[in-house]
Amino acid sequence: MPETTNPDGVQIDLISGQRMSGKTSMEKIRMILDGVRDGKIVVLETGLTPDEESKLIEVTMSEINPDDFTGIEIESFPQSDTKDTTLLGRLMGKESTSKLTVIGPANQIQSLHKDETLISALISRK
Repeated sequence: MPETTNPDGVQIDLISGQRMSGKTSMEKIRMILDGVRDGKIVVLETGLTPDEESKLIEVTMSEINPDDFTGIEIESFPQSDTKDTTLLGRLMGKESTSKLTVIGPANQIQSLHKDETLISALISRK
């Protein structure tokens, strides 16, 4: 990602599904964490699988350092899957990825709220 630092604002990186599609899970996680560690808010168009989200949280926890990196805040919209939304289909483990995911530094996101149609973030400049 191009480096553009702005001491007076917050940078938001909107990452397309196309950019993420050719990456392994660890490449995605590293790209996300590198951006967040730089103080950026990362928005993923297609989100992560549940396994990738779990791994992201696991890697984040191992990198937390109170003097440097305080962790992440993450919120996702589930994908509206019209193929099989039946209870039986969901119980059979049909895994869907998230449609939109917002990830940011825990020390900059004062609040992150999600309802059915909106993710709202209050972001500070540190």
